[in-house]
Amino acid sequence: MAYYYLVSQLPNISAAESKSALPLTSESFREIAGRFITEKEKSVLSNLSLVPSMELNASGSKFLDIWYEKERNLRCALAQIRAQKLKKDTFPLPAGCTADIISAARTAVGMDSPLSAEQFLYEYRLRLLDDLRPLDAFSIDAVYAYGIRLMLVERMRKFEVENGKTSYHKIYDTILDGDKQ
Repeated sequence: MAYYYLVSQLPNISAAESKSALPLTSESFREIAGRFITEKEKSVLSNLSLVPSMELNASGSKFLDIWYEKERNLRCALAQIRAQKLKKDTFPLPAGCTADIISAARTAVGMDSPLSAEQFLYEYRLRLLDDLRPLDAFSIDAVYAYGIRLMLVERMRKFEVENGKTSYHKIYDTILDGDKQ
């Protein structure tokens, strides 16, 4: 089924936009999309997340299944590299963890600033999303891809340098205090 009316109503979301308000939120996106899609698709849309389940569950969308697998592998690679850096026990990476995912994780973990690492990962995820984007711009998978992009942009806009530094130092001090006990 083509979703011409739905997709044509969705405003362009630029990842490079300033801190100005986005043209719509994830909630309003779900509300608009809900008018044009089936109940099954609404269920998939309501479960869109930037944090995939660690279990390999079918989402009902091949696009989302691939996106979640890539995101899961990135998170596993980040966890393993961070654990190695802290000289902690590690676990084997999933079989689908490709060299580009490991390279992105190493680059992010190697950055001095957590904000710089988040910005790098944000850009990496947007590029990955563009690479996975369905060829049919009027498909339900294109609607899901739009939702993921919107959530990524919303998440990145929440980062503020001073709040991040304060939070980082608080967490870091807590970890150091925990290791001393």
